[in-house]
Amino acid sequence: MLKTVDLFAGCGGMSLGFQNAGFNIIAAYDNWKPAVETYKKNFKHPIFLRDVSESGIIDEILGFQPNVIIGGPPCQDFSSAGHRDESLGRAELSITYTDIIIKAKPKYFVMENVPRIRKSETYKSVYSKLKEAGYGLTEKVLDASLCGVPQKRKRFFLIGHIGDADNFLAERLDEKLANKPMSIYDYLGDSLGVKYYFRIPRSYNRRAVFSIYDPCVTIRGVDRPIPKNYVKHPGDLVDIGPEVRALTPIERSYMQTFPKTFIFDDNKSNLNQMIGNAVPVKLAEYVASAVMEYEKNFN
Repeated sequence: MLKTVDLFAGCGGMSLGFQNAGFNIIAAYDNWKPAVETYKKNFKHPIFLRDVSESGIIDEILGFQPNVIIGGPPCQDFSSAGHRDESLGRAELSITYTDIIIKAKPKYFVMENVPRIRKSETYKSVYSKLKEAGYGLTEKVLDASLCGVPQKRKRFFLIGHIGDADNFLAERLDEKLANKPMSIYDYLGDSLGVKYYFRIPRSYNRRAVFSIYDPCVTIRGVDRPIPKNYVKHPGDLVDIGPEVRALTPIERSYMQTFPKTFIFDDNKSNLNQMIGNAVPVKLAEYVASAVMEYEKNFN
């Protein structure tokens, strides 16, 4: 089995997806304690509450001799929901992640982020460094709703294989995409007990009531109940009433394809943040399965 280390692991969406695809996760790192505590409750391998930019971390990771490094460096400085400001410092963690890969020289790596990262100066540096280090690179934006996730969520993946040609994984990432987006109903049936749900909009110029017969809107790291003074938006499918409610944090974890057996035990604010920041499990599994299939056929 390919020994794998997960950096910026959060509560474990990426780890679980890769584990489901047959990768041997041997260690994980994150520097937010609530996410680390949740991770510990769901995995047998160790997770370390550490900042990966600390001195000495690279030597520690080298000690695990990973064949694969995975992770999603913080995306807030590139995200449409964030500040889009690379000077705020979190973008530097993408460089840190890259430097770890270059020194550890795993056979494969997978980096996840928002699609906008490709327009950044940080990404240009990341790409250049990895090419210079000898990696063949595949760049792919995936729609999670075509990868077994009942959610409208687009994410960018940069996948590297040492000594290979660019676009080595492109065909495999395309060939198993679904023909149509997965809806909440496709995934959960009638189990929510409602046909419509409320998601607080970023602006009241946008609608807030959606149907379970469509993919869920993108799960964010914050959510709120229906305001008592909410005025129906013209785009809302129905009026606020008994048949409309906000999703609970655990229901939101299902939209991220965490299994019902996954243990989430924290306050609502922390749960919303760790669930919203997670890589959807089935999306990670989709990418991991493509890498695993390529590895088996490559050798």
